[in-house]
Amino acid sequence: MENRNYLIILYDYYGELLDEDDKSYFEDYYFDNLSLAEVASNNNISRNAVHKHIKKVEEKLLFYEDKLKLYSKDKKIKEKIDKINNKSLQDLIIDLLNLK
Repeated sequence: MENRNYLIILYDYYGELLDEDDKSYFEDYYFDNLSLAEVASNNNISRNAVHKHIKKVEEKLLFYEDKLKLYSKDKKIKEKIDKINNKSLQDLIIDLLNLK
């Protein structure tokens, strides 16, 4: 999987663990496709500071996944569910997993 897409998926899982600045820089760069210079200009900081900050966020997301493995566990569960040939059983399992 392309690293950019992987980081966006991890953000979906762990984004709430980040502070507001982390979220803002990450979303501007990855979701809004702003350049580092544009993010820097919007936040009145240097391009290098934005670069360092985004790298820090990427490292945090990878760290969270390394420790918690929420995405990899979800992926394995979905792969196993897909192997079940009984559609009603698949639906039942999905319903049970969605209870929170």
